[in-house]
Amino acid sequence: MNARTDRRRDEQGAAVVVALGLIGVLILVAAVCAGSVAIVLTHRRAQVAADLASLAAAGALQRGADPCAAAVRIAGRQGATVTGCEIDGATVLVSTAIDLPAALGGDAVPARARAGPVVPTG
Repeated sequence: MNARTDRRRDEQGAAVVVALGLIGVLILVAAVCAGSVAIVLTHRRAQVAADLASLAAAGALQRGADPCAAAVRIAGRQGATVTGCEIDGATVLVSTAIDLPAALGGDAVPARARAGPVVPTG
């Protein structure tokens, strides 16, 4: 009867070790998922800023105003910085960037968009 009690005593606490391991894995998976979502959302914000800035720049170009100044103003309202503004005839190519949170490295996430008048195809 003593051997049976000793064997049971040796296995006590094993579930706690397994549970702690699983909790650690779940925390790691949650952190990776949160980081991935933050990167994707930052890219989407940068792309929206580039789209809006290029449309504003194209409109300013058609009115005869400074297209790059319009792009900087609109991108700034979206929390982005304009990293490039190229005018090619009647179209404008705008590049923007938004910084990632410091916990994810703080690197800039870039995006580009082009806008201009619609040219009839046929």
